[in-house]
Amino acid sequence: MESTSLNLVAITIFVMMLSALLGPIFHLSPFIPAGTTLGILGLMTLDTLSWKGKGLTLLLDFFASAEDRQRIIHHEAGHFLAAYCLGIPINDYTLSAWEAIKKGQPGIGCVQFNDTFLAEQKILETPLIIERFSTVLMSGIAAEIVIYGQANGGEEDRQNLRELMIVSGINQNHYQTKANWSILQAKNLIIRNQETYEELVKMMEKRQSVADCYQLLQEKLKQN
Repeated sequence: MESTSLNLVAITIFVMMLSALLGPIFHLSPFIPAGTTLGILGLMTLDTLSWKGKGLTLLLDFFASAEDRQRIIHHEAGHFLAAYCLGIPINDYTLSAWEAIKKGQPGIGCVQFNDTFLAEQKILETPLIIERFSTVLMSGIAAEIVIYGQANGGEEDRQNLRELMIVSGINQNHYQTKANWSILQAKNLIIRNQETYEELVKMMEKRQSVADCYQLLQEKLKQN
């Protein structure tokens, strides 16, 4: 279960306990908070089992602050810029839970890479491609660190890196070193091209097409 789900469960249980304690003072039936809590937990369980947590993700995204939404855009723009610079084609991107659900993607936002290209490059057999893709996976975290000083998101990216290491036969004991090195590489890439990165953020914020974003990067990076 994701940390957001666990936090919601903890809050629900706390509210139930508080209601039980304060209920007698306000003449509140104990069945009301208990029934409400069970209903919420039941819906969360149904969401997890039947909808793979998409309902909760959509709910949390609906109440996301403007800063959270900006973080998502900067995070995904980091993936986009690194993928372009390192030669990994992009099919599409999403910046909200609703956009992701409509396109059959998980999470609140994501950059969808070209799986056919990765298969053709035999990513699991090519150390250079593994290094590049590891950097791309960590570039969202790197972008948040560059812009905000720390990363709030990126757990799914970290899990994807772990899975990449497993299927590539890389010892999991080296995970933290691999992650730190990839984040450092991505940070350097973003800092070197920060002006271009900021323009990419603005384009993605307007939901410009992948082709338009590619054109911007091609023109800007050619000047550097």
